[in-house]
Amino acid sequence: MKVSKKKIGGGISGLFVLGIVVVILLFFIPNGEEQFGKLNISEDSSYETIMQDIKENGHVKNFFTFKVAAQILDFKGNIKKGKYTFSDSDNNFDIIRKLRRGQHFPVKFTFNNIRTKEQLVKKLDGKFLFERKELENLLDNRTFLSTFGLTPETAISIFIPNTYELYYDINAEQFFNSMYKQYNRFWNDKREQQAQSIGLSKSEVITLASIVEEENFKEVEKGMIAGLYMNRLQKGMKLQADPTVKFALQDFSITRITGDDLLKDSPYNTYLYTGLPPGPIRIPATSTIDSVLNYRRHDYIYMCAKEDFSGRHSFAKTYSEHLKNAARYHKALNSR
Repeated sequence: MKVSKKKIGGGISGLFVLGIVVVILLFFIPNGEEQFGKLNISEDSSYETIMQDIKENGHVKNFFTFKVAAQILDFKGNIKKGKYTFSDSDNNFDIIRKLRRGQHFPVKFTFNNIRTKEQLVKKLDGKFLFERKELENLLDNRTFLSTFGLTPETAISIFIPNTYELYYDINAEQFFNSMYKQYNRFWNDKREQQAQSIGLSKSEVITLASIVEEENFKEVEKGMIAGLYMNRLQKGMKLQADPTVKFALQDFSITRITGDDLLKDSPYNTYLYTGLPPGPIRIPATSTIDSVLNYRRHDYIYMCAKEDFSGRHSFAKTYSEHLKNAARYHKALNSR
């Protein structure tokens, strides 16, 4: 029996068209589901558990076409950890390409105006592969921190405000090590010598800078305030810095410190304890750190907010002079 060339040609054409349709279905039809959040792949994730996660949590619209495409493109042999989000416009080829490439891409981030470790960790949450809790645990781990000459109280001092760029898929310890390297770059020979010349360690400089910055962020007064606190430290006087009381209370909304506030028993309360607190009460700007290293030499040991509410201070050498400044301020405060 003869088969006509026309029928053979038609059959081949039909198969060709069918093949094109299959390729389109497998690789070019949008299949991602953005609304179902991120697919998390850890170091120990197996191909089977990943595929089950994708299927059960609806990361793709059509799981069958995705599974076939994954087999053709050998996703099983190219599993990389990461947190993946698929957009509604992603086709199977786009999705598998993301999964095969992994999440090794640079993340640019900036941090400033941060008071606590909790605020720092929250600021970094979701920017990298590691979980928030992993970094929290490191910053509280005395054994780990001791290898860097740090404590849970001083750990925050290694974070120098700036804009950084690190790879997304680093773990918490790698992130910490990178920040510590940046910290050591900041503390060049000149700054280390300056710290030694004023009798403070690097962590102590940053702790004092954090208090100075809480008192006044304006550059014009930072050196003066740093000089005042250095005078108190050298005389063995209590710093009596209101911002340390706010930190002890963990209430940064307080605008007026009361007598009851001053009784808060905390090593951060510089009205009760002499010397610097155990660690910084915020992450100070680099300009504030330099203001401490280059503090103004003078004889002032008291200061009070100016009665014009400009944010600046009246400085005094004697307690009687300070009381006059304080009286003017409180009168204006009560009037307001």
